[in-house]
Amino acid sequence: MFSKDNWDEILQALTANVFRTVLTAFGVFWGIFILVILLAAGNGLENGVKKGFDGIATNTMFMWSQTTSKAYKGLPKVRRYDFRNSDVASLREAFPDLLYVSPRNQLGDFNGTNNVVRGTKTSAFTIYGDYPELIKQQPMDIIKGRFINQQDILERRKIAVIGKGVIAELYGKEEEAVGTYVKINGINFMVVGVYKSKQQGGNAEQEQKNIFIPFTTFQQSFNYGDKVGWMALTAKDETSITDLKPKILDKIKALHSINPKDDRAVGNFDLYEQFNKVQSLFTILKIIAYFVGTLVLISGVIGISNIMLIVVKERTKEIGIRRALGATPAAIRGQILSESIFLTIISGMLGIAVATGLIALLNMFLDSMPPNSNTMFANPSVDLRVVFVALLILIGSGLLAGFIPAQTAINVKPVDALRTE
Repeated sequence: MFSKDNWDEILQALTANVFRTVLTAFGVFWGIFILVILLAAGNGLENGVKKGFDGIATNTMFMWSQTTSKAYKGLPKVRRYDFRNSDVASLREAFPDLLYVSPRNQLGDFNGTNNVVRGTKTSAFTIYGDYPELIKQQPMDIIKGRFINQQDILERRKIAVIGKGVIAELYGKEEEAVGTYVKINGINFMVVGVYKSKQQGGNAEQEQKNIFIPFTTFQQSFNYGDKVGWMALTAKDETSITDLKPKILDKIKALHSINPKDDRAVGNFDLYEQFNKVQSLFTILKIIAYFVGTLVLISGVIGISNIMLIVVKERTKEIGIRRALGATPAAIRGQILSESIFLTIISGMLGIAVATGLIALLNMFLDSMPPNSNTMFANPSVDLRVVFVALLILIGSGLLAGFIPAQTAINVKPVDALRTE
C-alpha cells in the first residue's frame, strides 16, 4: 500500500490508455453522482413538505358534527345534532392521554358578508372562538401584544387577536393596532395582540385574515349557548391520536345517542394519519433513490471489471515474467485489486464531490429566494453517514470489480504466459 513502486505501476497501468480509463471511471462517477443527487432531492422535498407542518401539533385530529344516517333508540334516521360544552369535559375525563381538547366556534369567512367594522372601514373575516392552547396546535407567531389567556376565558372578556391581513384592510400604514377596538357583528372587541402565520405562500396570506376571540365570549356574544362547532384533539407524544380515534368517536356517539355503526354521523380528519402517509411516501422515495443509484453504480462496476479483464489480457506476458521471477499469486492478485479499487474510489469520490458542489449551489439559490415564497423544496442535503456508506460501497465495488480479473491473472501459468505473443 505504501510502496512507491507499487503506486507507480498502478498509475502507469491506468494511464496507458487514458481515454479508455476515463470512460470506464465515468460509469462509477455517474452512479454515485445519481445516488447522492436523488437522496438530496428526496430530502429537499421532504424538508419542504415538513416545513408546511412547522408549528402544527401533528398528533392531532379534528372532529365535527354531521347528520346521522341510521335510526337508533327510537330516534329518526336523519337527525342533526351539535356538540356541547359537556362533550369537551367528558372527553377530557374519559381520555387522560389527550393533551389538548380544544373546542372551537366559527363565524363567517372571507367570502361572506362584511362582519367587521373599524371607523369607516368594513371587511369580511373569519371569526374564531378558541381556547389558549390553540396556539400550541396551530402555527402562528404573536408579533405584538399577546394571545388569548385563561383569564379571558373565565371572565368572558371582549378581546381579540387579529392577523396582519386584518391590519392591512382596517388600519393605516403606521397605525398601532394593539389597544384599539374593532366591531364584530355590532359588538366592540379590544385588540390585544397581532399574529403572523407560520405557513408559506398563498395560504399564509389567507391565514392572516382571521380574528380570534375567547371561546366563552364567542358563545355569549353571538348567542351560541353551549354549542360547540368542532374540536381539535391532540394526544400526548407517547400516544397516537390515530389509535385513540375509534374510542373517541364511540364516546361521542354514546353521548348523543347515535347508532354505533353510523360512520357518517361524526366528521373527522386525522392529521397524524395523513402525516404518517407523507412520511411513508418519503421512505419509499428514499428506497427508490438507493435502488436506482445502486443499479447505476453496479453498471459502472461491471464496466470496470470488463476493462480490468482486458488489461489483464494485455499484460499476460508481463504477469508470466513476474510469476517466473518468483511473484506469488497473492502479489499478483493484490496488484490487480489495487488498480481496480484505486480507479473505483477516485471516480466515485469525484462523483460525490461534484454532486455536493451542485447541492451547495442549489442551496445558495434557495436561500436567496424570499422567505414567503411558495416552494415545496427546502435545504436539499445528504447525511454525512451516507457519504461514509458510499465510500464503503465504493471499496466493496472495487474489490468486486477486480476479483474476477485478479483470479484470471493468477490462473495464468508462467510458461503459457511467456509463450503468448
